[in-house]
Amino acid sequence: MPGNMPITDGNANPADVSGARRRWGKAVVIGGGFAGLVTARVLTDFFVEVVILEQDELDENAGVHPDVPQGKHAHGMLARGGQILERLFPGLRAELEAAGAPVFDYGEYVHFLLPEGYAPRVHTGVPLQTFTRDELERVIRRRVRALPQITLVDGVRCLGLAAKADGHVTGVLHSLDDVVDAEFVVDASGRSSVLTEWLARLHVEVPPKRVVKARVSYTSVGFERSDRDEVDFTLAYQMTIAPDVARGGVVLAVENDRWLCSLVGYEENVPPVDDEGYLQFARGLDNTHLFKLLEHRRGQDGVRRYTHLNNEWRQFHRVRAWPERLVAVGDAVCVLNPVFGQGMTMSAVHAELLHEMLAARAEAGGGLDGLGRSFQARLVRAIRPAWTLSSGSDLMWDSRHRPPASARVAHWYNRRLLAAAVREPEIWIRFVRVVNMIAPPATLFAPGVLAKVFARTG
Repeated sequence: MPGNMPITDGNANPADVSGARRRWGKAVVIGGGFAGLVTARVLTDFFVEVVILEQDELDENAGVHPDVPQGKHAHGMLARGGQILERLFPGLRAELEAAGAPVFDYGEYVHFLLPEGYAPRVHTGVPLQTFTRDELERVIRRRVRALPQITLVDGVRCLGLAAKADGHVTGVLHSLDDVVDAEFVVDASGRSSVLTEWLARLHVEVPPKRVVKARVSYTSVGFERSDRDEVDFTLAYQMTIAPDVARGGVVLAVENDRWLCSLVGYEENVPPVDDEGYLQFARGLDNTHLFKLLEHRRGQDGVRRYTHLNNEWRQFHRVRAWPERLVAVGDAVCVLNPVFGQGMTMSAVHAELLHEMLAARAEAGGGLDGLGRSFQARLVRAIRPAWTLSSGSDLMWDSRHRPPASARVAHWYNRRLLAAAVREPEIWIRFVRVVNMIAPPATLFAPGVLAKVFARTG
């Protein structure tokens, strides 16, 4: 399975890939954010040289990019994402923990308020680590920059793709030099990607992207964490669900003895940015832990709001004449409403799949031709469950249009599943494993689960 693919240590002999010598010369990654850094690390197992082209100017202490509007808000790294990162960057979890990013069990140290009550406080066996995206990118970027095959060029604007007459991609045009030649190009430039426009210049047509509006706003603030807080949790959460729970939020412990709180509201329920309004919004939540921490907060950061959260899926897998030696990953392919915390984990899953496919080619003595189109097609299987969860939930908030039957049925089942989970720890554990992408969705439809869910509908 992809999750069990061997990934070499970032400090291992760069000439070895699962016993085979590195096969290819230079790869170029467009974008030096989270997805670009993780993908560049994967490419070092297969290419002699990897060049990252980043538009922002970054010093050694740079964290999340200024161009990432959601960067200062609460982020989730699901358990599967954490597993992938630890394989790519051995010791990463311990390094973040040393900076104060806590590691804890998803059930034991979480006050998770579901629509019909608090989830059971039980051991789930699913480890979670909470940190700011700023700290995560800072640590990963330092590790990537230390790899001998990597060159990170910042302050450069990519302008398009260099390609042969047959569409075979040969490099990237950018603002500093005429072109950077490459045997393989990865677009990891995020939601602002203009790859569709670049492909149009090569006479490659991309079908219209799928868009589902999220109608949700986030407002976030960080503040000091100390023993005086007297809490028995590391994360407190109130879930939103259509149509009756339009306000929610999360507060989580992060590195450097800080709390990070993000309040969430759908439709007109926009969390305020002024201190008093922010506090009153939190006071109105049913999970009182958020308000209690905010009421006595110290050392507060500035309050930030983020409102453009549409789900968007670029249909690269449907392109008939996909150019050779090109792939797209992360938010450059699919952007998800961050309320489910799937985004960074999905970028890690994309990188893991790319590693699997490159390893298969290398071990078989094959070439790179045909890999790009096959990769974009296989991404669909990885993206679809996350897209269904995120977009399906958002469709239920659209009061102007009747959601499709599939979304209504899924919503009906999820409401009853979550109601059963409040009283059935085994169902809650299954739910936790599925949302953390370490168990398939079918886990929630096992006969024993169905019996308990339907027993509560009468």
